[in-house]
Amino acid sequence: MTIAFPLPDPAILARRDAIVEGLRGLVAPEALVTSEDERRAFETDGLTAYRKMPLAVVLPSTTQEVAAVMRYCHEAGVKVVPRGAGTSLAGGAIAQEDAVILGVAKMNRVLEVDFSNRTARVQAGITNLAISAAVAHEGFFYAPDPSSQLACTIAGNIAMNSGGAHCLKYGVTTNNLMGVTLVMIDGTVVEIGGDHLDAAGYDLLGLVCGSEGQLGIVTEATVRILRAAEGARPALMGFGRVEDAGACTAAIIGAGIIPVAIEYMDREAITICEAFAHAGYPLDAEAMLIIEVEGCQQECDAMLARIVEIAKPFNPTSLKVSQSEAESAAIWKGRKSAFGATGRISDYICMDGTIPTGQLPRVLERIGEITKSYGLRCANVFHAGDGNLHPLILFDINTPGEMEKAEAAGEEMLKLCVEVGGCLTGEHGVGIEKRDLMTYQYNPEDLQQQMRVRAVFDPAWLMNPAKVFPLEGRIAA
Repeated sequence: MTIAFPLPDPAILARRDAIVEGLRGLVAPEALVTSEDERRAFETDGLTAYRKMPLAVVLPSTTQEVAAVMRYCHEAGVKVVPRGAGTSLAGGAIAQEDAVILGVAKMNRVLEVDFSNRTARVQAGITNLAISAAVAHEGFFYAPDPSSQLACTIAGNIAMNSGGAHCLKYGVTTNNLMGVTLVMIDGTVVEIGGDHLDAAGYDLLGLVCGSEGQLGIVTEATVRILRAAEGARPALMGFGRVEDAGACTAAIIGAGIIPVAIEYMDREAITICEAFAHAGYPLDAEAMLIIEVEGCQQECDAMLARIVEIAKPFNPTSLKVSQSEAESAAIWKGRKSAFGATGRISDYICMDGTIPTGQLPRVLERIGEITKSYGLRCANVFHAGDGNLHPLILFDINTPGEMEKAEAAGEEMLKLCVEVGGCLTGEHGVGIEKRDLMTYQYNPEDLQQQMRVRAVFDPAWLMNPAKVFPLEGRIAA
């Protein structure tokens, strides 16, 4: 499988110098990237197997500058690819040769914090983790915590509706987003939602969150901040069989218990992450769960005791409960570093699909069969509590045909998610990676309706145009 890109518009390429000159008058000199060497830093994102050199890169500092650039590109008929930190694993921020990348990384300030109403207004280029850092002195935090939270921006989180390990209890981005400032394709600036619950009118905020930069560019966001719990304790639970770990997860959720997080690792992932983090993971286990509970010590003890009882029929081979903040940090360091730790030893593709939790045992078994059928290795590490899977398919890019085999295996895994009642993505988005699988999840009428909604915002398909929807059969307004 090789992902196709639309051919660049020769008329736009021929006008490159004039387009760059027009952009030069809209932003500061250091905010316009035009040389080939400097543009090369923006030719790919987290899906590094694919890359395209952008026409130019613009890095505005204000909403007004974003609006001016958008207005100019709209009038000139130039495509725009929004970009936060470029951590997208689905190719959501990969450029096109006839498109301008508009990055929001310079827009990284906290604008206002209202502790009494539990909100923070931030510029969209701020990193996920920086929001929590800005409110931690008052005992608050921002709940969504993707593994890339040290680098990823809130703009990208909104575009892909990102989640993270703690989304089981606290929800994903859409559950913690209250309002945005959105710059439309023609430069119009609109405010959607606000700083209070249940804004009046249609739920346009729900439409924008997860729209993958195709409806406009978010420049500011109002997010919900939460009071941190009194304490939290993660526990490691090892299992002799992959299926037992999956069944145990389903049993915990089925019992009505909602821990803060239930994270899953198989033997491959355990070995890789333990070598990096030295967290005390059970190396003799075929699978492991990280189960975190929070509250006062008595609450944590009581919930862990219930979870241990539920787990007994699934024959856990080991149980380790964190006894200190240092142990807890090490446990999470291993999990949060899983993608980077895997990258130290192998090339890999990280898939992202979601299934009903009751299907975990069956799906994990089938993922193993798919991997073996292609002669590859797979490290499974994912948010087991809400069924958001992240199989890491390992391959050697220097071996001809290996990447294609890894992509084909990943396609089978995503189709499996749909077959058992799940969907193609949980938090990485569709991007280019899953674009051509959309016809597997949706019938033609479903896709046409989605494209009609998109075309209302962007009739000429100038916003992130190579992403999400199959290239054939696109509908204009």
